[in-house]
Amino acid sequence: MSLVIYVKPDCPYCQRAREHYNSNGIEFEEYDAQNDLERQREMLDLSGGDLTVPCIVKDGEYIMSGWGDPPKG
Repeated sequence: MSLVIYVKPDCPYCQRAREHYNSNGIEFEEYDAQNDLERQREMLDLSGGDLTVPCIVKDGEYIMSGWGDPPKG
């Protein structure tokens, strides 16, 4: 399984997503979608243009944007 999280610095929802995956022993890659424009374009392509972070992508498939119930970000 491949899990990618697109984040922005100092985002509390991104931190909660990190903590969730780390506490469950789930490995992930993290990309800065605010300062890395190439990664931002990649995220926008996957999310259908949604700028909300964290943006979660599993095995190359867009899962969701935001974190919590309901998702915020």
